[in-house]
Amino acid sequence: MRDLPSSPTPSSPDPQDRPGVLVLDRAQTLAALEPMAVMAATRAALVAIARDGVSAPARIAARTPAGLLGAMPAHVPGLGLAAKLVSVFPAAGPAGRSAHRGVVALFDEHDGRLLALMDAEPVTAIRTAASATHSMQALAAPRPRRIAVVGTGTQARAQLTLLAALHPGVPVVVGGRDRARAQELAERHPGATADGIESAVRGADVVFCCTDARTPVLDRGWLSPGAHVSSVGGSHGPELDAPTVHDAALFVEWAGAAASAPPAGAHELQGLAPDRATLLGAVLDAAHPGRTRSDELTVFKSTGHAALDVAAASVVHARALALAVGTWLDL
Repeated sequence: MRDLPSSPTPSSPDPQDRPGVLVLDRAQTLAALEPMAVMAATRAALVAIARDGVSAPARIAARTPAGLLGAMPAHVPGLGLAAKLVSVFPAAGPAGRSAHRGVVALFDEHDGRLLALMDAEPVTAIRTAASATHSMQALAAPRPRRIAVVGTGTQARAQLTLLAALHPGVPVVVGGRDRARAQELAERHPGATADGIESAVRGADVVFCCTDARTPVLDRGWLSPGAHVSSVGGSHGPELDAPTVHDAALFVEWAGAAASAPPAGAHELQGLAPDRATLLGAVLDAAHPGRTRSDELTVFKSTGHAALDVAAASVVHARALALAVGTWLDL
């Protein structure tokens, strides 16, 4: 196994200098998720997954009649050791959307000390958006002329915020069934407008699907030749239609996206041959060419991975120490 990339997190005071555990609320967690640092850390994590350098057991969940509580631990050498506990209750959020609530616990990878506790929702949202953005940068045609973001919830908001920070000059259309919510979300990006889902997707070079769908929100006939689709939703059902999956070159964060049953694996990828999906980290690591033709349809199907939580949590911890925010508790 090759050496893994060194940690891209910023330098910070030695946590040994402070006793106890650093606890960060939602606002403090969000403020510490510096976009470029998150992008660098998630890239390192995706490459580490592709190089088989991550220790991450299959996620587990305890289920209730109304939802579930999932556990996702992982170790990424050079980034850290962390575990996320997150509850997913399909009808507990606003307007009947899923509510995702939880914490990420970051530990010292050398001596096992608990270093920090932080809000899981912004960590999950931005690490997912960062992976999706890496898929665009690695797989889409250069210099996209227009990007579509489908969805109006938490994940669509995180995706649009990251695009505004990294690619503010590329026009974006937010597609949603609720035009008022889509318009409100579009205001987070300097070059964004709002439209219906089909109108947003038609003519887009890149499509980010960020919904809580239970049935497909995308139709293969809407996609332009050479389009890139990033699908990060669909925990409760397929977000992409079968023809799109059938026609595309497929890319994933980890092999279990196709090999594991939902919710660990993707609904859209069940029953596919193991060699149909390529690890995104292998493309980032230049071990796989990615797109092979200008008119090729590429799809990145994200199911999330605990290594990405480690990556984002390492950024939050280092940045929070540098900013001197949070509360120290003796736990």
